[in-house]
Amino acid sequence: MSDRYGGDVLAGDWRARGRKVVPQVPADRDLVVELADGYVGAVVAVAKGVVELEDRHGRVRAFPLGGGFLVDGEPVVLIAPSVAPTAPARTASGSLAAPSARARVARASRIYVEGRHDAELVEKVWGADLRVEGVVVELLDGADHLADALRDFAPGPGRRAGVLLDHLVPGSKESRIAASVESDHVLVLGHPYIDVWAAVKPERVGLRAWPDIPRGTDWKHGICAALGWPHQTSADVAHAWQRILGRVRGYGDLEPALLGRVEELIDFVTADGG
Repeated sequence: MSDRYGGDVLAGDWRARGRKVVPQVPADRDLVVELADGYVGAVVAVAKGVVELEDRHGRVRAFPLGGGFLVDGEPVVLIAPSVAPTAPARTASGSLAAPSARARVARASRIYVEGRHDAELVEKVWGADLRVEGVVVELLDGADHLADALRDFAPGPGRRAGVLLDHLVPGSKESRIAASVESDHVLVLGHPYIDVWAAVKPERVGLRAWPDIPRGTDWKHGICAALGWPHQTSADVAHAWQRILGRVRGYGDLEPALLGRVEELIDFVTADGG
């Protein structure tokens, strides 16, 4: 005879029924988390059951691992980071690292970037790859100097020039410059951001998005002001960039709009014996 009323309704963990399970998330370095009081910070260290978070002002606070944290607006339980399994060594760009690879003699071909910050970011993520390929990165000190630099460089067969420009969008000054110099031996690519700073994912500095800076305000100074960082001098701006660059450890910290363009430029200048 069947049991028309089913089993014992009090059997099992009846209190947990319908209760939302809060996921456990490893407190890996650079994970951005939020607390109920609105504090937002990135994980910088975990030791003895305590996680240290650094906010966008560079201040570090310590909290016990466990509940009370949000990731992407959802409650989580922070746990100690797991030990990553052994994997093939990779460069910051995600390429397999060549064991004991020696730098190649520089190619004739070159990659040009607009400024020092662009060059430092490219070096940090793609530097190992570029040394293996023998590709030199040169500064333009602004897109306005591109035509003169290419005239001096004299691109041709086996001597290619790849160019990375900021704010390369239809109708911009940069797009007109690109159209005037491109050829079979010159490839100009770029990203849509007004400055390469914005190609770093904003979460890396504790933001959900880079602030909108009013027209007429220097973009870098405006970003520093919005973040509450000193910005009165060029040294202040340089220090701010180093703080941002310090958050970049590999390709996963950059926006796809930059990643694909740099990879394409490297392929272009290393093709055909360039």
